[in-house]
Amino acid sequence: MELCEYTAHELSKKLRKKEVSAKEVLDSVFRRIEKVEGKVHAYISLMRETAYEQANEADLRLSKGESTELTGIPIALKDICCTKGFPTTCGSRILERFIPPYDATVIEKLRAAGAIFVGKANMDEFAMGSSTETSYFGITANPWNLERIPGGSSGGSAAAVAAHECIGAIGSDTGGSIRQPAALCGVVGLKPTYGRVSRFGLIAFASSLDQIGPITKDVEDCAIFMNHLAGYDPRESTSVPEPVPDYRDFLNREIKGWTVGVPKEYFIEGIDPEVEEIVRRAISTLEGVGARIEEISLPHTPFCVATYYIIAPAEASSNLARYDGVKYGYRSPDGRDLLEMYRKTRAQGFGDEVKRRIIIGTYVLSAGYYEAYYKKASQVRALIRRDFDLAFEKCDVILTPTTPTAAFKLGEKREDPIQMYLSDIFTISANLAGIPGIAVPGGFTKEGLPVGIQFLGNHFQEGKLLQIAHAFEREARIEKRRPDL
Repeated sequence: MELCEYTAHELSKKLRKKEVSAKEVLDSVFRRIEKVEGKVHAYISLMRETAYEQANEADLRLSKGESTELTGIPIALKDICCTKGFPTTCGSRILERFIPPYDATVIEKLRAAGAIFVGKANMDEFAMGSSTETSYFGITANPWNLERIPGGSSGGSAAAVAAHECIGAIGSDTGGSIRQPAALCGVVGLKPTYGRVSRFGLIAFASSLDQIGPITKDVEDCAIFMNHLAGYDPRESTSVPEPVPDYRDFLNREIKGWTVGVPKEYFIEGIDPEVEEIVRRAISTLEGVGARIEEISLPHTPFCVATYYIIAPAEASSNLARYDGVKYGYRSPDGRDLLEMYRKTRAQGFGDEVKRRIIIGTYVLSAGYYEAYYKKASQVRALIRRDFDLAFEKCDVILTPTTPTAAFKLGEKREDPIQMYLSDIFTISANLAGIPGIAVPGGFTKEGLPVGIQFLGNHFQEGKLLQIAHAFEREARIEKRRPDL
């Protein structure tokens, strides 16, 4: 077994016992990248030189006994988090040569913990997509089947973890962009409560929905990452000064007597029978360890997709107005005057999906339409959040499918935006309500494609999610497979 195949907590023990060095772990990761990256394309750019500098620093810290559980652990960074002195592109031509002058808060925290940055992971352009097919820098393939999508928009992060091209990764989740690719790539992904992890230095898509979180090989690693990512940041206006527990304390606890809600609206026409079977099997697993299953209703679920695709594009339209070719990023060389430069810069710098969402967002915010669309969507969003508030009065956590199908074929839905948007139907409600959610491996289809189980919790109850996810991981004993690359 190669070092790159171990989990972070397994490697941390080896590093602290001096059984291996951080440099040896990093060597293993880069050997793996050289072997499979040409097939997967999980990265936009690699940070090889600085990674080895970090590995040397990690080995020094380890020798002095000054390490954390992430010291010496190679991780991938979704290319949406600002990294000082290193390109941050957001998967877009318009930021192709942008080099931030500062680190995002999560990058600062990971540096302080001694983590090693392997590279910037590929993603849908400006996080707008569910398949990592909209990146200006090319598509990412699913390691389990190279003809399938890895999910999105954090598809590069999830694919890198699944293919052992890193030990863990950072993603962002606006409508399922951590949980959906994690599920489709057979790894663990957690979207924290809105405000739990600082968004300072995250390039914004939809500011009231975006949240940063970890993608890892197992639930214990997820808890370790959350211990370093969570916490109040006075530089970020939506960061919440809520105490942060030690998330590892929630592992290995029983869930006997818990009530697990299963929303009837999530078992819809169009869900793949194999996916439903795996979810039903997960329900039986939890019943076997003493959890009580209760059917619940989230009555406004049918309005989630429409609500999301009004609010998210509206906020994107506002956030992306800053990319005009004047201050930084790509500038068209063809503009004869300022207005033409604006037009050509944005036309040439943005891809089709980003343009589509800017147009939708600008329309729903325009005079005469704001009340009919954006205001109404905001009101429905309040009702969706109320659905969850009422549900959590009856249950401890909620269990759902993560996606209606396993990974679909590359190009299958690219020309049909509506079908692509519907692939997020089970994940976007958590973003609208601001609650945390975690996707964990639930099993495999007959074709050998991973299927994920999603747990949703009330605000700031990431610990509960990790507790039940770890209990499920332990009891379900999902077959340990490795992508055949």
